[in-house]
Amino acid sequence: MLFKKEKTVDPVSPWLYKSAKKQELSAETEKVIHVSGVKVFYGSQTGTAKGFAKELAGDVSAQGIQCEVIDMKEYDPEDRLTEECTSKMICVFLVATYTDGQPTESAEWFSKWLEEASTDFRYGKTYLKGMRYAVFGLGNSVYVGHYNTVSKNIDKWLWMLSAARIMTRGEGDCNVVKSRHGSVQADFQAWKMKFLSRLQALAKGEKKACSGKCKNGSCKNKKKHKEEAEDSHSLAEKNNSEASQPSSLMSLNTCSHGNSSCTAHPESRLFPCSLWWYKLIGSHSGVKLCRWTKSMLRGRGGCYKHTFYGIESHRCMETTPSLACANKCVFCWRHHTNPVGTEWRWKMDPAEKIIQEAVENHRNMIRQFRGKDSPERRCLLPSAELFCRLQTNNSGLKGSLVPITQLYVSVDASTKDSLKKIDRPLFKDFWQRFLDSLRALGEKQQRTVYRLTLVKAWNVDELKAYSDLIALGQPDFIEVKGVTYCGESSASSLTMANVPWHEEVVYFVQQLANLLPDYEIACEHEHSNCLLLAHNKFKVDREWWTWIDYERFQELIQEYEESGGTKSFSAMDYMAKTPSWAIFGARERGFDPSDTRFQRRNKTKDISGC
Repeated sequence: MLFKKEKTVDPVSPWLYKSAKKQELSAETEKVIHVSGVKVFYGSQTGTAKGFAKELAGDVSAQGIQCEVIDMKEYDPEDRLTEECTSKMICVFLVATYTDGQPTESAEWFSKWLEEASTDFRYGKTYLKGMRYAVFGLGNSVYVGHYNTVSKNIDKWLWMLSAARIMTRGEGDCNVVKSRHGSVQADFQAWKMKFLSRLQALAKGEKKACSGKCKNGSCKNKKKHKEEAEDSHSLAEKNNSEASQPSSLMSLNTCSHGNSSCTAHPESRLFPCSLWWYKLIGSHSGVKLCRWTKSMLRGRGGCYKHTFYGIESHRCMETTPSLACANKCVFCWRHHTNPVGTEWRWKMDPAEKIIQEAVENHRNMIRQFRGKDSPERRCLLPSAELFCRLQTNNSGLKGSLVPITQLYVSVDASTKDSLKKIDRPLFKDFWQRFLDSLRALGEKQQRTVYRLTLVKAWNVDELKAYSDLIALGQPDFIEVKGVTYCGESSASSLTMANVPWHEEVVYFVQQLANLLPDYEIACEHEHSNCLLLAHNKFKVDREWWTWIDYERFQELIQEYEESGGTKSFSAMDYMAKTPSWAIFGARERGFDPSDTRFQRRNKTKDISGC
């Protein structure tokens, strides 16, 4: 009988068994995914947050981590946000704060839903448990009380639904003076580096999501949730208090042009305004060559100021002693690249220096037109005989202003709500300032003007309210002009549909004149889409005298100064007769017949002026 030899197995040593087991566990550990990817949500108005989102996505992808950029307006949080609780994704929210501390249009629904969910018992306090997130906000500390409100709220509401912060909320400040790193771009870069470092740690499984108490690299997970909430509120209060403290320089709004090269020197901060053809003067002033100046230099007609008041456009210098403004008007042709602020914080340049350099720069720009197809015209300004047409916004006209040739106040709307909507003022007491400016204008004896800018669907239905404001300031003249479309801008929602036709402007002025017994339509400039209402005191023997006698004004102002201000004079003392071609109803429609009408053909329209 043959016996089959049984197959034997060699015994495995305990050391080899432990080594093999360790390798199996190591392999299983390597398969554990701590971060499956990153979703970057953005809510942007001017495109800055969108640009940051794309930049961050590129850096995350460079680390080998999948990243997706999502516009918040295309994301439904009600249906999809709970997916982030189990996906092992990191959600990043880059959100800007817009007017009055409200979210941008693209983030409006997301913010509204999140706010309601955070306080709705039907969702529960653990609705977003398991979700990990980080928030970076874009704001401007000039708007005290509204600085980065949206990012603070989104951070708070997510936390209230038990989502876990992976790091402290970041804040970018468009006010370069108070920005921690010098600009909103630099603020984002600093926050981004911290986020990428934190992301690497999470991807390796080194640290758990923090509780939102990370300060200087130390994570305090042991604090109670109540203390975390208190810290969030105290941080918000701290930011608001810091925003209200004075700083050394006027703030700049750099969000709209995305310039990250701002330095600490105030003059360099005016650089963006040079994009709008300004020749910069000192640290806060500028001068530019208006397109109507160029037009009249070539004998192609002047602007409405020539038609209404006899101001020769080829001898007109457009300058400003302050490029800063306290408003962010929706129709601003600078597209909000100029400085904004509520306090004067520039190093003050001498008035003589501003005038001298303004005239010098203006003359240099005029000289560039030598050899053009233009008639011989005396256009260089005599520095000893300057006439001032001062146009102000409605936020701070002083009654102590010395006599000038003609004083303007912009009246962009007739009610508090519409003025806030159109001008987007920084001053909280903007309406009272507006009314005080109109009253101060009414105290002037020299020529005064209201300037109304009509924006269709914004301020053309407030005739009675306009008439009340006119009664308050009793201006000599009222200019009514259709808004000029200044091109597409992410900082404004205006389109060509908001520009009224000239016939619509005429109809508005006629209706307004019916409510003003002391005013009539005097002049028209069809090309500028503008009409002039004048007080009846400028109608002598049934003829209009809206033009300015400049030589007579020089004599009057000299007598005023020599008398120490005791010898006053009024607008009636230096008025001149208006030519027939400038009168409303004339066939010329306000075009000076001594010039040659020029029809533009297939050329880019100049949107820089009036």
